[in-house]
Amino acid sequence: MSPTNDIPLNRDPRVDDFINALPDWQQAICREVRELVHGADPDVKETIKRTTQPYFVLEGNICALLAAKNHVNVFLYDGAIVPDPAGIITGGHGNKTARTVAVHEGETLNAPALAAMFKQIIANNRAGGWRKLKQERKTHTR
Repeated sequence: MSPTNDIPLNRDPRVDDFINALPDWQQAICREVRELVHGADPDVKETIKRTTQPYFVLEGNICALLAAKNHVNVFLYDGAIVPDPAGIITGGHGNKTARTVAVHEGETLNAPALAAMFKQIIANNRAGGWRKLKQERKTHTR
């Protein structure tokens, strides 16, 4: 906790502002994602990028939140190298930087699968990031 208030040092009050401005069902999804990503590693930090988007970072981007009219997108910055055995990825399959998990009103987030992906993204970030890992894989397969 910071000495001046009750906000943990790895939390950003601007992320609270973003979440609190959303409809209740989107708030619930965003709060669950927030807890999952912080639960994946206690060193995860929050910030705002692109003016208003909450990002969760640790030695690189882990994920970002985007609330759309009828869903919440969780952008996973994994370079499309993290396995998705539970099939939770809903978009960006061909994207070289990030993929998305869209959660619509009334849907249940697959928390164990998302938490596992967060942990792998963090491990990849600590190993130099997905760009480095992709390059190493190319080098080893030649």
